[in-house]
Amino acid sequence: MTESAALAASHIRKSFGNVHALKDASLTMIPGEVTALIGDNGAGKSTLVRCICGIHNPDAGQVSVNGEPVRFSNPEQARKAGIETVHQNLALVEDLTVWQNLFLSRELTSGFGPLRMMNRRAMTKEATTMVSTLAINVPSVKSRVRRLSGGQRQAVAIARAAGWGSSIVIMDEPTAALGVQETAKVEELIHDLKSRGISIMLISHNFDQVLRLSDAVTVMRSGRTVASRRAATTTGDELVGLVTGAIPADPDYVKGESA
Repeated sequence: MTESAALAASHIRKSFGNVHALKDASLTMIPGEVTALIGDNGAGKSTLVRCICGIHNPDAGQVSVNGEPVRFSNPEQARKAGIETVHQNLALVEDLTVWQNLFLSRELTSGFGPLRMMNRRAMTKEATTMVSTLAINVPSVKSRVRRLSGGQRQAVAIARAAGWGSSIVIMDEPTAALGVQETAKVEELIHDLKSRGISIMLISHNFDQVLRLSDAVTVMRSGRTVASRRAATTTGDELVGLVTGAIPADPDYVKGESA
């Protein structure tokens, strides 16, 4: 299954001093599917994402992209491999404009050799297109991020990931700060990305959203993977039981659960 996976994380471990954030975490993403990653606060979801996208180096385990083992030393390497991430902290530079954030480290230039200059007009135009795809009320791509609302900042981060993610987009609570209409537009975007064959990892505490959007669900508890389900064959009640421990870990994960 790993060979056909868009992304596979196997037996990832990560500690910070005496804190064992990830004790044994595994996850597989199938091309063109939405894979939800769920778990209580502190289960290790965000740490696993950071290990996948190059923010943290795992202490043990392996990450593979399209069947090829990878080890990212920084997020830029992950981006070059086609992995874009919308973090909970959004990773936006407040003193830059919307278009500057969208093209950060990807600036378009014009001219030749040492005379090359940033093509602000082209970046502004393309940034407007990227934001309008979400149809979220961002006043102008020339606005500084610090002047935007929380929902508008979330929209900019999502637009950046959707615009640049070539094969995998990871969304960590992408609609947490959004209203009903904005949430609906983001969910439409997720469907659109999926229709283009892009694999999406969705981290969400909203189990209704998880069941509505995802094809597969991976459950984490206390730094370990404890279960995986096809969304079509599970229920919200079962997911709650797996997250809280009321339902035991799957047999494939029992060893890791008790280690």
